[in-house]
Amino acid sequence: MKIVVLAGGLSTERDVSFSSGSMVYKALKQNGHQVIMLDVYLGYEGEIEGIFEKEIDWAAAVGAVTEKNPDLEAVKKLRKDGGRNFFGPNVVTLCQEADVAFLALHGENGENGKVQAALDLMGVRYTGTDYLSSAICMDKGLTKDMFALFGIPTPAGIKLKKREEDKREVPIPCVVKACCGGSSVGVAMATNEEEYEKAKEEAFLYDEEVVIEQYIKGREFSVGVMDGKALPVIEIAPLQGFYDYKNKYQAGSAVETCPALISEEKTKEMQHYAEKAFQILRLKNYARMDFMMNEKEEIFCLEANTLPGMTPTSLLPQEAAAAGISFNELCEMIIAAALR
Repeated sequence: MKIVVLAGGLSTERDVSFSSGSMVYKALKQNGHQVIMLDVYLGYEGEIEGIFEKEIDWAAAVGAVTEKNPDLEAVKKLRKDGGRNFFGPNVVTLCQEADVAFLALHGENGENGKVQAALDLMGVRYTGTDYLSSAICMDKGLTKDMFALFGIPTPAGIKLKKREEDKREVPIPCVVKACCGGSSVGVAMATNEEEYEKAKEEAFLYDEEVVIEQYIKGREFSVGVMDGKALPVIEIAPLQGFYDYKNKYQAGSAVETCPALISEEKTKEMQHYAEKAFQILRLKNYARMDFMMNEKEEIFCLEANTLPGMTPTSLLPQEAAAAGISFNELCEMIIAAALR
């Protein structure tokens, strides 16, 4: 098949997206497909005729994931047309020529449904869920509302707009999150008033609305779901702090155990809630749900990830491996589901 792997873009997770895209690109090449990898924002300005047959190492220029956010203003200046269109040169044309686009995008304008809606209008098949469920899941406050409505346990919390009065309805310690973001960018735990104000200030840099929720002391887990069926549960134990940007993508920063060392009863309960979240959020293809379990072994679903990371340290590939599915097989399963 002819496949375009879309990565990059203008989100704070641009570098992580390149890491995911590079892994997927290499796997699909090994599987015998004709694959090209594009930065969705910068595109490709060379000759595109016969491009799928050309021997180009599309992943060669991809840099390592950094601990700091990418300089997005510098990226914008690389566009000769000033970036009036989010899609870079020839991106849509090449996606239309391909059998499917593999979305290795993360964060805003990758997971918020806008890219998916545009590709729908252009007649492009793509991996992951559709525009509506992407938009719902990108909004952490709306996702929590859906969880509460359908009986999926989630930490108590409120939404707070930038210029809205803060009545401090959630006691400290608490967690402050930018409403629309990923990879724990704009997320902080506050254990006192000073940390609380600083966490809000940081979160508001990324969004006009934040979620302030109850802090759950306990163990952190994640459950991937493929076509509505839960994968094995994975436990994440950061060596320092919580599972933030650094602990997610720097090798050796967290101990990840899959299958998680919990009872069969708790495993089934968590998988049940993951599958139910997948259903009520109208997700398709694949996704990943994040959970906490407190000291009383009560389970709380935190959020849904519609385009889970496919980096060397990402959770979904580890869960698939525990189920006997190799990374290359996982990529094929995702493509097959997209084509259905």
